[in-house]
Amino acid sequence: MADLVLCEPTELYNILNQVTKLPRLTEPNYLCLLDVRSKREYDEGHVITALRVKKKGNEYVIPQSVDLECVKYCVVYDNNTSNMEVSSKDNNDDDSDDAGQEMAPGAAIEYGKILTHLTHHPVYILKGGYERFSALYHFLRTQKIIWMPQELDTFQPYPVEIIPGRVFVGDFSQACDPKIQKDLKIRAHVNVSMETGPFFVGDPDKLLHVQIEDSPEAKIFPFFRHLCHFIEIHLQLGSVVLIFSTRGISRSCAAAVAYLMHQHNQTMKRSWTHVKKCKNNMRPNRGLVTQLLQWEQIVLGNRITDDKDPLY
Repeated sequence: MADLVLCEPTELYNILNQVTKLPRLTEPNYLCLLDVRSKREYDEGHVITALRVKKKGNEYVIPQSVDLECVKYCVVYDNNTSNMEVSSKDNNDDDSDDAGQEMAPGAAIEYGKILTHLTHHPVYILKGGYERFSALYHFLRTQKIIWMPQELDTFQPYPVEIIPGRVFVGDFSQACDPKIQKDLKIRAHVNVSMETGPFFVGDPDKLLHVQIEDSPEAKIFPFFRHLCHFIEIHLQLGSVVLIFSTRGISRSCAAAVAYLMHQHNQTMKRSWTHVKKCKNNMRPNRGLVTQLLQWEQIVLGNRITDDKDPLY
């Protein structure tokens, strides 16, 4: 029997926006996102790729198209469940008479408990439900019901969220996309690449450009202090910051780790673990890792993370 755990909106946002060579949403056993609201509510809008859970009489129907044993992430949401308590109210949401009927408060919990018997992986309940998620990420709402494989292949992921609503990490193409800048309300860029982006050029108050190659010989250490202060100042001003590099997996991730170490006065390993959780494919090169270990000694006054730790 699996565990039933609450999932913050930022966690689901990051799950939806993971990438390998293609968006991870293309993987059949990556994510099963289940909407237990009424048909009317689902038709009005739902989170992208979500399947609607149907109810026959008082019995929930398990989607036949999903092998829960193999799915890495199983996420369930209703309108606004925010804790693990289930309402005693019992609503019948039979498809034969769906008009005007709503799922009971806590429906996500009820359904999630059923799913825990069908998988060994945790079953996640979206905290705050659709209401909170759609308020934060309106651009991930849709009325689309069926997603063809080729449509998922061309899905444009967003930068991952390192500090909710404040700091994102992405690649160069995302940094050049005006829709992404608008949707995420990006107001400052940290560009850790050789390329020059189209935004904030000539405005040193909003753009920090650290021009280094993605190679073990590249020197990022001399820029760490300035980089951290740049992000810190913008966060104090209420700005949203995007850190990016060419592919968004090496230099930008190293910069994000360095900032978290500085911000929280914490070890490299702990900061690395957080960024890795947000961005599964992060892989700073070995030269950057060595310089992050040097930065740890500056931040904490001592080397604590073992350079032999299996960070990757």
